Amino acid sequence: MVRRLVSLLSTIAFAAACTSGPPPPDDSSYVAEVTNARAVKDRFFAEGGESPIPAVERERLLPLPYFEVDTRYNVPAVLRLADERPIFEMPTSTGAPRRMQRVGVLEFTLDGRALSLGAFIPAESQRVEQLFVPFADETTGTDTYEAGRYLDINPTATGLYTIDFNHAYNPYCAYNQAYECPFPPPSNRLPVAILAGEKKPVG
Repeated sequence: MVRRLVSLLSTIAFAAACTSGPPPPDDSSYVAEVTNARAVKDRFFAEGGESPIPAVERERLLPLPYFEVDTRYNVPAVLRLADERPIFEMPTSTGAPRRMQRVGVLEFTLDGRALSLGAFIPAESQRVEQLFVPFADETTGTDTYEAGRYLDINPTATGLYTIDFNHAYNPYCAYNQAYECPFPPPSNRLPVAILAGEKKPVG
């Protein structure tokens, strides 16, 4: 489900904003880019044939609620690769565990505090095509969805990354229980409030 939406947004450089390289030097341009990406997503959810939101719920749930874009939550990170890729069985919204392998740990600093998030790929994958970074934080269950939020990050050759929480999004099960969504492991629960990205769905 995620890959189709990422492919759609790539036409406006959404993927570039989520992945490698320093934050854009022009804050106004960056804010406009993120805002535009959100509008594209709303249109896809409202009109797309593969929208996760049932047609009868779209008027109520759209446009999606977000925190204001804040460049403070667009931070550099380093990926510390695992010597081996341990397999995790992530609990999911359907109760069936999803097998994932941890590629490594993304280390970063936010407001002077050292933090980290595990980066995963499907257990059966041989190549790292995209890092899946589920997380929870101190807003989880209040301002944001109780099952956590996700980031998708493209791999780099250097090990240097940018984690952009302004692009944090809800799993599809937030809108439709027919979808199976993995929950963030305890190691990906941040002891800070991430006031960025998508908020809890309306109602």
